[in-house]
Amino acid sequence: MPTYIALLRAVNVGGTGKLPMAELKAMCVAEGFASVQTYIASGNVVFESKLPAAKVKAALEKRLQAYAGRPVGAVIRTAAEMAAVLQANPFPKAPPNWTVAIFLDQAPPADALAAIKGQQDEDVRLGKREIYVAYGSGMGRSKLKIPAAANGTARNINTIAKLVELASGD
Repeated sequence: MPTYIALLRAVNVGGTGKLPMAELKAMCVAEGFASVQTYIASGNVVFESKLPAAKVKAALEKRLQAYAGRPVGAVIRTAAEMAAVLQANPFPKAPPNWTVAIFLDQAPPADALAAIKGQQDEDVRLGKREIYVAYGSGMGRSKLKIPAAANGTARNINTIAKLVELASGD
């Protein structure tokens, strides 16, 4: 049975989208997902399902909307895809807590880098369905705006590594 990692968008960030991880886990179990594990309170969940990724996404987003009363986006990756995202990090020497992958449902548009605004000391690269950003002075000081990332959700490299570890069962 495939192992999936779901990354929820705008959950428990800045006082919006409150979702206790126990509730998220219960939703996943009720949906029939197995071996459900959440990681930190920002909407990360690892589980197994016989369903294909698109059906997992649809089922989870439907439950999240019923719970929240508004759409809550979820990006789905298999364990192997998430491990590949970690491996493809173009900034291996950058601090992992200041380096993120912004997860998208599709490949970023070819002009994604040209549309960036407010770039200072950030380094930005495109991945398969991700946009990688190394924040030179940290995320808190950044004025970076990436229009192509508007519907994505970011996780730092430390979180990605932990999710890969959870998904591998180590």
